[in-house]
Amino acid sequence: MACANANWSEENFSCSICLDVFSSPVSTPCGHNFCRTCITKYWDEQVKYKCPVCNELFNTRPDLRVNTLLSEMVDRFGTSTRVKEQPCVGQAEVPCDVCTGTQLKAVKSCLVCFPSYCQPHLEPHQRVRVLKKHRLVEPMDRLEDRMCKKHDRLLELFCQTEQVCVCQFCTEKDHMSHPVVPLKEEYEVKTAQLGKIEAEVQQMIQERQKNIQEIKDTVKLNKADADREIADGVQVLTALMRCIARKCQDDLNQMVKERLKSTEKQAEGLIKELEQEIEDLTNRSSEVKHLSHTKDHLHFLQAFRSLKNPPPTRDWTTVEVRPPSYVGTLRSSLDQLEETLNMEMKKLCDAELKRVQQYEVDVTLDPDTAHPNLILSEDGQQVHEGDVWKELPDNPKRFTQGACVLTRQSFSWRFYFEVQVKDKTAWCLGVARESIHRIGKIIVTPETGHWIITFNKDGLVFRGNPAVRLPLRAELQKVGVFVDYDEGLVSFYDVEARVHIYSATGCTFTEPLYLILFPGLCDYEGNNSAPLIISPVNQTD
Repeated sequence: MACANANWSEENFSCSICLDVFSSPVSTPCGHNFCRTCITKYWDEQVKYKCPVCNELFNTRPDLRVNTLLSEMVDRFGTSTRVKEQPCVGQAEVPCDVCTGTQLKAVKSCLVCFPSYCQPHLEPHQRVRVLKKHRLVEPMDRLEDRMCKKHDRLLELFCQTEQVCVCQFCTEKDHMSHPVVPLKEEYEVKTAQLGKIEAEVQQMIQERQKNIQEIKDTVKLNKADADREIADGVQVLTALMRCIARKCQDDLNQMVKERLKSTEKQAEGLIKELEQEIEDLTNRSSEVKHLSHTKDHLHFLQAFRSLKNPPPTRDWTTVEVRPPSYVGTLRSSLDQLEETLNMEMKKLCDAELKRVQQYEVDVTLDPDTAHPNLILSEDGQQVHEGDVWKELPDNPKRFTQGACVLTRQSFSWRFYFEVQVKDKTAWCLGVARESIHRIGKIIVTPETGHWIITFNKDGLVFRGNPAVRLPLRAELQKVGVFVDYDEGLVSFYDVEARVHIYSATGCTFTEPLYLILFPGLCDYEGNNSAPLIISPVNQTD
């Protein structure tokens, strides 16, 4: 028998209907063998029941019985033949979950067992009575992900309210009042939205590329400013070589370069962050393009939910690389040589003043903050003390006891302004943070949010804690105030004399800063009646 089997060919194990190796072979009363499925389907289409081979007619539909011997022979010979004939799984095809080694292409997936089967491994589902009751569908990849975790039913619908895939049972309870549509219908809607998402992603990429270029341009300008600062410093130091050691020049270069390096480091960090966002967005773009080609409705809708919203990114409209400040880089090295270097110091301060004057801002006084005794000009540029207490509406912004006024505008970067104090015998001016105390008596110190200088018969003072008495070389005509918010610097200048008065360093600013003016009281003889005037900057002074 073994020898005979060795010589048998595939024709000995082939069904005469499908011409393929027997699958669940059964015998007819006339002795011929067929696949159970083939002969059953054949008789389903016939009016009379006859054998397809010998045409023998049967009065009633024969009761088919499994040919046990033939089944065993098919298992020995036919299985290897069918495996060889089955195609291996290709790209974008569903593999058989049962195959070991070379995986074959799945022909069906079982919604009860969950695996996908190739034709040979599907055979028990076509033969065993219990397995034949299982629901078979076209092969699906990751079948367990396609089943409702709650009801163990295929996810065939899409809930438009909660934007999730649901099964038929879900629509009868949790999603009963929600609008649901077939997956294919929602797939088509979401597919149409992919183009818009792709356009938005591309626009975000372009905006960030533009941000990178703007940062690079800013860094280039900063380097030019740094080079110019070094050149100006070198020019001054060359004239002072007899008085200043070589180390001063090295310290200047190092200070400027360190500040430039800090700015460049900030720029590099921003560029790196932008490049990372571009990479993330590019990956998002690739995912969108890849998703646009999928025809798998479920996978598409599940993936679409994560792609609908763009990845978290920074709002770059408020980000900028602020150039470093070089104000006062030489002043510390010249203080000890003041007596012999007055002329050179004046030149230095003049150059410094010109630099800070580039940060001039336009400001106007805010009448809503003015003390009731103060009188403001119509253009909001002047203020002086009046002799009548005005009845004004209550306003939480208004000073009730301190005779002062703030500007409408506030600043959180570098800014410079000038105030004319000519013909006045007492005044205070400077900057203040937004949250300063305005009701009742005012204590004026940096701790309370005020950085100001005061002038009266006792002289010029910076109102610190303790106060700092300042030298006054001549009568002040105009005071310039420069603030570098990031550096924590507030500097005061005698504009007419072109000299530096005082700088408060190491300040901590956490709120917007306003210009604050105290015009001072005038006596019965009319002294100090002149106004404080916010003056435009004259760079030719």
